[in-house]
This record gives sequence, structure tokens and C-alpha cells, in this order.
Amino acid sequence: MGEISTLPPGLERQQAREAGRRNRQRHERLKQTVSGLQESLDYLRLEHQVPGLRPRSHPRENGYLRKMLEEKSGGTE
Repeated sequence: MGEISTLPPGLERQQAREAGRRNRQRHERLKQTVSGLQESLDYLRLEHQVPGLRPRSHPRENGYLRKMLEEKSGGTE
């Protein structure tokens, strides 16, 4: 954007500023999309590590599910 201000006043400078503004907006949307994808991947990793274990499930249910996982994997985790 700094280089755009060195252009002579006129249509080219105006078009370059508009292109820079659109590029900045696309960059922000892309950052938001990547952030959302990272959150989704984190959630999927957690679900893959502990299938069936819901973050808001009852503590007794969590204990039962953990016991099932340990028995299924032979207690090696």
C-alpha cells in the first residue's frame, strides 16, 4: 500500500488502492477460514484420540467410556 501512494494521482492510483483494499479483505477472510479449519482439526484429533468421549458428558459416563477404551486397547495408551 505504501508503494501505491508513490503513483501519480489519477485513475491508476485509485485502481491500485481499490485492488489493495480487496486483497486485504480477502486476506482477512482467508485468515478466518484457516483459523476455523484449525479449530475443526483440533476437535477431530480429540475425537479420534478418545472416540465417544463428549466434553460435556457426565463424569460417571466419562469413567465408563475410559474403562471401555482401556479394555479395548489392552490398557496400553
